[in-house]
Amino acid sequence: MIKGIIFDIDGVLLDSLGIWDDLGARYLQSVGVKPEDGLNEILFSMSMEQGASYLNEHYDLQKSDAEVHMGLSQMLEDFYFNEVLPKPGAKDLLEFVKAKGIKITAATSSPRLHIEKALERNGMLKFFEKIFTNSEVGASKHSPEIYNMAASYLGTKPSETLVLEDSLYALKTAKNAGFNTVGVYDIKGESDQEGVRNTGDHYVKELTECPALLEQFYSL
Repeated sequence: MIKGIIFDIDGVLLDSLGIWDDLGARYLQSVGVKPEDGLNEILFSMSMEQGASYLNEHYDLQKSDAEVHMGLSQMLEDFYFNEVLPKPGAKDLLEFVKAKGIKITAATSSPRLHIEKALERNGMLKFFEKIFTNSEVGASKHSPEIYNMAASYLGTKPSETLVLEDSLYALKTAKNAGFNTVGVYDIKGESDQEGVRNTGDHYVKELTECPALLEQFYSL
């Protein structure tokens, strides 16, 4: 019986992963510089700090790395505050879960302010008991700590708690910690979809599949 659900946010409830494809290009265009083809692939494996340094040096922006990083951070903030939209079916799923009397939390790698602003603007923040962030927990999703803390807050055991994730490594972490898991597809997300499909207890291409899946496999 599922008594609590922990949602990842980016790529699960928010259609936000695409920003990482064009954040660097957006920044360059904002300062009047044409980005090279394939820039997103170059920046993909870099941290934001590394990406800022690359852009500054490669494009001879004549700024400090800190200035470029600040510009990227501001664009990311603007995206979450004003632009990002829910994935199809996200709000309906939250309403369905809430109507069943199941408690809801979030476990996210993104900054709290970004996530709360995006959820609030899209009418979704009200569904969450609490939001947990990796930076505040002090551990990435390679560790189960964020899921354990969320379940503890809900007062549920891992076996009574469902985790929805789009990233394979995070899905593995939750699964190995004893949580029920659903792998969620995102077109901009995890490249190893077979891994996501085979790791989670269940797999959905669209969030609209979730209510029927939950009623079929769990006592809600």
